[in-house]
Amino acid sequence: MTRLKAALDPRSVAIIGASENPNKVGGRPVHYLDKFGFKGKIFPINPSRTEVQGHKCYKSLGDLPEAPEMVIVAVAGDNAIGTVDDCAAHGVKCAVVMASGFGEVDAVAGKAKERRMVEVAHKAGMRIVGPNSQGLANFGTGTIASFSTMFMEMEASEGQGHVAMLSQSGALSSVPVGFLRERGIAVRHTHATGNDADISVGELAVAVAEDPEVKLLLLYLESIPDTKYLEELASVALKRDLPIIALKSGRSEAGRQAAQSHTGALANEDRVVDVFFEQHGIWRAPDMRGLVEATELYLKGWKPMGRRLVAISNSGAVCVMTADAATNVGMPMAKLSPETDQKLKGILPSFATTVNPIDLTAALLSNSRLFGDILPVIAEDPAADAFLIGVPVAGPGYDVEAFARDAAVFGKQTGKPLVIAATQKSVADQFAAEGSSVFPTETEAVTALHQFLAHRELMVRTKTRQAQGSYARAPWVPAAATTMLNEADSLALLALRGVPVVAHRLCRSRAEAIAAFETIGGPVVVKGCSADIAHKSELGLVKLGVASREEAGEVWAQMEAIIRKHGARFDGVIVAAMARGRREIMIGAHRDPVFGPVVAVGDGGKYVEIFRDTALLLPPFSREETKAALHRLKVAPLFAGVRGEPPMDVDALCDAVMRIGELMLDPTAKVVSLDLNPVLLDSAGKGCVVVDAVVFQG
Repeated sequence: MTRLKAALDPRSVAIIGASENPNKVGGRPVHYLDKFGFKGKIFPINPSRTEVQGHKCYKSLGDLPEAPEMVIVAVAGDNAIGTVDDCAAHGVKCAVVMASGFGEVDAVAGKAKERRMVEVAHKAGMRIVGPNSQGLANFGTGTIASFSTMFMEMEASEGQGHVAMLSQSGALSSVPVGFLRERGIAVRHTHATGNDADISVGELAVAVAEDPEVKLLLLYLESIPDTKYLEELASVALKRDLPIIALKSGRSEAGRQAAQSHTGALANEDRVVDVFFEQHGIWRAPDMRGLVEATELYLKGWKPMGRRLVAISNSGAVCVMTADAATNVGMPMAKLSPETDQKLKGILPSFATTVNPIDLTAALLSNSRLFGDILPVIAEDPAADAFLIGVPVAGPGYDVEAFARDAAVFGKQTGKPLVIAATQKSVADQFAAEGSSVFPTETEAVTALHQFLAHRELMVRTKTRQAQGSYARAPWVPAAATTMLNEADSLALLALRGVPVVAHRLCRSRAEAIAAFETIGGPVVVKGCSADIAHKSELGLVKLGVASREEAGEVWAQMEAIIRKHGARFDGVIVAAMARGRREIMIGAHRDPVFGPVVAVGDGGKYVEIFRDTALLLPPFSREETKAALHRLKVAPLFAGVRGEPPMDVDALCDAVMRIGELMLDPTAKVVSLDLNPVLLDSAGKGCVVVDAVVFQG
C-alpha cells in the first residue's frame, strides 16, 4: 500500500486542536489511535495544555521534535486555512481537515477557500483530505484519524476484517459499519473524504483497493465530478477480483438538490451513472440495505458457475414465496434430474414434494433425519448452482442443531452459494453458529443471493469485454460554443460514417426541386432546410406525400417564404423519398461533461419525450452490448414479431447505433450532440433508415 501511504499508514500523527475529552472532535482521534493500537508517534497540539490523554502536548507544529507525516486539523472554520498553511510550511505529507463551512455551504466563496488550501498544499508536496471530513480509519494499521462516534462502541479487537467502506459523507461512512457489526462482520477501512477538495473518494479508494486484505469495497457517493479515479479503481479491482458495490445518492431531483447542499456536490444524470457502473463491473446498490446486506456472501470465497436456484423448506408457503422472489429477480429455479427425483422419492414420504422447490412438509417433525438424508442427494445434481434452505418455524421436536450442522456440511461439500431463511432468532442463531449465512425471510435471502450472483456475472462480463479490446475514452473537450448543422449537412455527415439515410436532394431553386422529384419519384417529402431552425414541423416546414412535380415546385416556394419570414438562413429545401418502416426509432447522443459520449436508443416518433422508452450506452460498446440495450426497451418484444408479423431488422439497427458510438468517439468529427428521430426500422433484411437528423458540433 504505497499510494497515499501518509493517509493510510503514517509513521506519525499530530492532532491540532487536541482535547483531553475523548467526546470532543479534537479528543476522539487521540483516544482512537491509542485504543486501536497505532504503532507510530502521536503528537497532540494544544497551546493551553502540557499533556493530553497521557501524551506530551505541544504548543505548535514548530515545537515538535520532527515533522509528522499526518496532521489532523481539528480546529473550526477559517482557522483551518491558516493551520493548513502551517502544515505545508513544516513538511507535513497529509492533512485531514475536519472543519466545515467551505464548499458545502458556499459554492463560490467556500470553494475558493478550498482551492487556496489545495494550492498551498500542492506547492509544498502535501495532500489534503476534506475539508468537512469526518476522517479516515484504517484498522489494519491502527490509523484512526476520525471523530466518528461509531468507534466508541467498538472493541479494540474489532476492525481486522476484509471490508472497506469509503464515503463522501461522514455519517454514511459509519452507518454501514453499524449494520455490518450487527451481523458480526468487521471492517478494515472506513474513510469519509468530505468535500473531496484534493484527495477524492475515488483516488483514496484506488489506494485502499491495493490492500491485499480487502476482499469487498463499498462506496457511498453523492457526486462524481470526474471518472478518472473510478475507472482506475475498477481496473485495479477487476485485476484483483475485488467486488465493488456503490451507493450513489441523488436518484431524484430532490435528492440531487439535497446532495448539493450537503457536500457541494455536482449532480450527475442518474441513468448515465447506471450505465457507467455497469460498464466497469460495479454493482449499484439501491439503498443502504442493498449496500451491505449481501456482504457476508462476498466474503465466503465462492466462485459461482451460474444462478439456477434450488429451494428446500418444511413449509409449502416458503417454497412458493421463494419461487416468487427468485422469479422477480430473474433467478431461474433449477430443474433437477430424473435421477435426483427418483432418489428423493425413495427418501421422502409420498406427500412431500420432490420437484424444486422441495417441500419436506411436517414430516420433518417426526423424522429429523430427512433433512440430512436429502442434502447429499441434491448436492450431486449438476443443475443446481445455488441453494436456499428455509426453516420458518422450529422448536421442541425439531433437531435444529442437526439441521444447522448438516446444512454447513452440505455447503462445504458443494462449494456453492448457500443461504438460510430463518425468522426465529433461536433457529437463526444455530445456523449462524455453524457459519451459514442467515436472513430473516426468503425474500431477503433471495435478494442478497441474486445480488451476489448477478454481480459476479457482471464482473466476468466486464473482464471478458475489456480483454477483447481497448476501452479508453477520447480525451477531446468540445468548444464552449456549439453550432447546429442544417439537416442536409447532418444527413451528409451520417452518410459519410456509414449510417443509412433517406434518399434526398438539397434544392436551392424551384427548378432543382422539380428535378429532384423526377429523379426520386413521387410521392416525396419536402422540408425546409435552415441551420437556424431545429424543429420544422411547428413552422409548417414539413410536407408529406407531395405527389407531382408541380406541387414539389410550389411547396419549395412556400418553404422559402416561411424561412425568410422568420429571419432565418435559407439553406434550401430538401426533397426526400417517402421512406418505409414498421417502427419509428430514436437514436440520440450527447457529450456528458463527466462521462463523455453517451448514446441513447429507443422508441421514437412524436411521443418520444412522453413515453421515454430509451436505453443508454457509453461508447465504445460491442454488438452484444447494443443488442442487450435494445432488449431492455419496453417495445423490445415487438422486434421479434408478434401476431404473425415477421421480426424486425435488429442487426441493421445495431449497426447504426454502433456507428453513432464510433462517431461520438472521433474527436475530428467534433460532434457534441445529435438527434435522429425518426429512424425507420423495417423487417429483417430490409434495414433501417434515418429520415430526420439534427447534429450539433463544437
